[in-house]
Amino acid sequence: MRITALFAALLYLASTLPATAQSNVNPQNNAKIEKPNIIPLEQIRAGMTGTALTVFQGVKPESMDVEVLGILRNVNGPKGDVILVRLHGPKPEYTGVVAGMSGSPVYLDGKLAGALAFRIGEFSKEPIAGVTPIEEMFEINALDSRPLETPVHATGGATPAAAAKTETASPSVTDNLLTSNYRDFLKPIDAPFVFSGFSDATLQRYASQFASAGIMPVMGAGSASAEHQPEPIEPGSAVSAVLVRGDMDIAATCTVTYVDAEHLLACGHPLMQFGQVDMPMTKANVVATLPSPLNAFKIVNTTDTVGAFVQDRQAGILGAMGREPKMIPVTVSLHNGEAIKVFHYEVLNNAKLSPLAMMATVFNALHGINDYGDDITYRMKGALSVKGYPDVTMRDMFAPTDSGQPAAALAAASIGDRFGRIYGNPYDAPDVEGVKLDFDLVRDRRSARLEASRTDVTEARPGDLITVETVIRPYRGERQVCQIPIRIPTSTSKGPLRLLVSDGDTLDHIHRSAPTTRGLALAPTIALLNKERSNDRVYVSLFDSDPEAMVADKIMPTLPLSVMNVMDNLRGTQDMVVLGESSVSEASTEPLDYVVTGAQMLTITIK
Repeated sequence: MRITALFAALLYLASTLPATAQSNVNPQNNAKIEKPNIIPLEQIRAGMTGTALTVFQGVKPESMDVEVLGILRNVNGPKGDVILVRLHGPKPEYTGVVAGMSGSPVYLDGKLAGALAFRIGEFSKEPIAGVTPIEEMFEINALDSRPLETPVHATGGATPAAAAKTETASPSVTDNLLTSNYRDFLKPIDAPFVFSGFSDATLQRYASQFASAGIMPVMGAGSASAEHQPEPIEPGSAVSAVLVRGDMDIAATCTVTYVDAEHLLACGHPLMQFGQVDMPMTKANVVATLPSPLNAFKIVNTTDTVGAFVQDRQAGILGAMGREPKMIPVTVSLHNGEAIKVFHYEVLNNAKLSPLAMMATVFNALHGINDYGDDITYRMKGALSVKGYPDVTMRDMFAPTDSGQPAAALAAASIGDRFGRIYGNPYDAPDVEGVKLDFDLVRDRRSARLEASRTDVTEARPGDLITVETVIRPYRGERQVCQIPIRIPTSTSKGPLRLLVSDGDTLDHIHRSAPTTRGLALAPTIALLNKERSNDRVYVSLFDSDPEAMVADKIMPTLPLSVMNVMDNLRGTQDMVVLGESSVSEASTEPLDYVVTGAQMLTITIK
């Protein structure tokens, strides 16, 4: 009887593991994929039984019994068939379909059928789920054309960048941010992006922007963990995709469907469906599985980095074992007198997500400290390094506004804008090598409004030096008078000359809003960013009535009519934009240690 029982157990274990039967070579990257024995969708019938693997606690996958209920045709897009199954066993019947379970491999007759990927309805009383057929998941590999690159620090101890964080694979109230006017009974099993080390105020401010990018943010739970996980990844293991790692973490966890020496398939549905991606791929340890009628979820620790996810597609995500992902290192230093706090982290290098991730992490660093207050002002200095180009220098001040916008949000938006313009250029893919930001915290609202301005003359001649006198009103302070000398160019035409007295943002907006600046290559985009004015000065700009041409980041003021006729073929195109007047000279005050806002227009006559 003991021999019979042992033989039966061995047969059961054999039925839960995929047997290698064939290989497929991707002709684009020559990466050999060892396909397991699979059961085609056309051979699956209602009533068939098998097993599924997932981790409920720890790192070892556990088996669940599976019963096929039927095939749902075209429910996951055109030709997107789904296998409907019921899970059996004490744990799945207690927890239901769990967030973080997506990707759990399903075996029928000992062959791989697909991955658990969908839940059915709301408050389901039975663990009924949808399975993505494995044939669709193997199609993802054919889309990956990148060769394997520098190996990652294999499966050894976790590096500082891969320091584990405890996360909760649980959806939150931000689910409601993406509402629809239809009811969908078949939904992907949640694999939410868990934010660890973030304040509630940060998620409230940026949750809608993350949601519009396809990310459902939830708050992390528990403390950091740097445990090394020596156990190898296998079908049914938990695995995480990382957007931010270090002193702040953003990661999503799902389950491995298939793994070989070079590849890994997981989730059975997209995380964001960005197509080609480059996200760190880590092992994960399930601390606990929490049952809930509304949302059962796994509490997870991310551990060792083992490669990178390279494809995020309709049928799942594809990971490359041993690939070193390209991340953007960020250092944020906060100075409050002699006290210094420094944050080190890395951000995903992605045109759509990097600007948003930078905004959220910078705001979180500024907001989530004891020194933060409503009247804090920040003096910022920093540099954004792009390989092969001059650094983008950043120098500005940020103070709270009358509308209630905190200085931390303004600083974050300024950095996000620079990232967005660099990634938004249509010609060059930027290789961002790093960001360093230094903030001086001032316990005062250092803002001032431009209240009045005048000139010492009403008429002048070309070459004359005139003085513009401005009055600024600091927040809850006494008026201050500033004098700005500016020389009228000798080439200035006779007639009216307009003088714009303004803050730096107003002056930048005039040039930034020109159509030619919207489709610049990376080099002129960086050049324009480095020409932008700081917002702690008052500027005086002279505008002549002669036309001005803008070609990329170059300005050609006061062009004669003969030159304009020669260049007429370029007028109005992306290469050249003609403006009705020319900015012929500019001057400013010294830094005032106030964030200055306001603008006024003066006019003098050139004789």
